[in-house]
Amino acid sequence: MTGTTRSSSDLDPRRRKALFRSWHRGTREMDLVLGRFADAEIDKLDDEELGVFEHLMEAPDRDLFSWLTGSSETPANYDTPVFRRIRSYYELNDEAQA
Repeated sequence: MTGTTRSSSDLDPRRRKALFRSWHRGTREMDLVLGRFADAEIDKLDDEELGVFEHLMEAPDRDLFSWLTGSSETPANYDTPVFRRIRSYYELNDEAQA
């Protein structure tokens, strides 16, 4: 079961794949973080930003989650504007659920 609330019917194949991968990470926590971000933003990412997002999805869940939560420093090659958008989105949603 995925938590996606977005249809992928209007997306090109690359964005469909990224959306699917966002919701099928391996840990539920990262499914929720990346999946919710992708639901809201995947159609707004340009091709370069999408490439950065795809690169971020290659990072292990544990590392990515620790960077997003600030429990460890984000390596320079992952500390991109797209990563910061994801972190801001995560923080906003985290505050809204508190």
